[in-house]
Amino acid sequence: MIIGILKDIKEGENRVIATPGEVATLIGDGNVVKVQKGAGARAGFEDEAYAAAGATLVDTAEEIYGTCEFVAKVKEFEPSEYGMLREGLIVFTCIHPAAHPEEVQVLLDKKVTAFTAEDSHRYGSPNCEAAGKQGALFGLESMLTINGGKGKFVSGLGGAPGMKVLILGGGVVGQAALSVLHALGAWCTVMDINIGTLRTLSRQYNEQVNTMISTKENIAKLLPETDMVLNCVKWPKGCKDYLIDRSMLKLMEKGSVIVDISNDEQGAIESFHETTHEDPRYIEEGIVHFCVSNIPGAIANSTSIAYAASVLPHFRSIAKNGVAEACVRDGFLRRSLTTYNGYLTHEETSALQNRPWIRPEEILDIADRQLDQAPPATVTRSANMIHLK
Repeated sequence: MIIGILKDIKEGENRVIATPGEVATLIGDGNVVKVQKGAGARAGFEDEAYAAAGATLVDTAEEIYGTCEFVAKVKEFEPSEYGMLREGLIVFTCIHPAAHPEEVQVLLDKKVTAFTAEDSHRYGSPNCEAAGKQGALFGLESMLTINGGKGKFVSGLGGAPGMKVLILGGGVVGQAALSVLHALGAWCTVMDINIGTLRTLSRQYNEQVNTMISTKENIAKLLPETDMVLNCVKWPKGCKDYLIDRSMLKLMEKGSVIVDISNDEQGAIESFHETTHEDPRYIEEGIVHFCVSNIPGAIANSTSIAYAASVLPHFRSIAKNGVAEACVRDGFLRRSLTTYNGYLTHEETSALQNRPWIRPEEILDIADRQLDQAPPATVTRSANMIHLK
């Protein structure tokens, strides 16, 4: 297979989907790999390293799209790329389709076979771990007096107490943030809706972490004594409620910090609006908000290495076995299939955009095969289904 590695062009994106190590592996499998010049430069991987791994370096994205069978990158397709997509092309990237109806329409119109990477991770995305750990550090930076925060040191000083931190969500992101903050001496409380998750975390940290069931009422009780809140909740798209509404900001001391790592429009934090690394913070009701959408991009070398390693098995399987067989063998890859031959195959997108969808098993004609299973990617369901038979 001819595989293309694109240079990401989204503002603030510094990562690359494959390092020279993954390129060498794919070439060792018998594939041809083309890499757009400069694709890995901002993550610390120079063109010379890709060439040494056996890649063919090309000048433009147009050449990647026009000559490759399978194209991969990190972030969503930008409008400038829409015209380069074509029928039969296989693409793999973080599409976030439910939130991008225009992008989905282009993929359908062009009859592209598209996988949305964020749904393909069996053990959770390395980007989630990166966002949790680095988000915690950005929160500490936001707490500095020079950034508008109340100026508390994370573990305290002799005679001065350390920070009290509330982490909303005990999944991969929340656990990653907790690992950093607990190690640095913060007093942490984790809230989740899963009592099993809370019990596991409590045991893991030798009962030195507080845990509570996540409700708006419990959050309100803690906010007056909380210095920093990290939102790590995967909020159901379309939900109209909030865990922290704007009025609840008044419960917090001035200079307290909210880090919205989840970064969802109409998410768990009503006062959220997206920011960038160039202008990462704003203050509302005296509370410092850090709401950068691409936290992992700040540690592009580490995240590129971890992310590339996690998606390499998918690339190898698609190249060796083809789309249908690869989806038989891996349920997480199958659930990430978003569009195929003009059909929508992503349930959450169907529900939120009121589009008809077809199950990947049916459109790929693999329903009668012995399939590797995976849980649904989200709790959002859609009955707006197409059946071919």
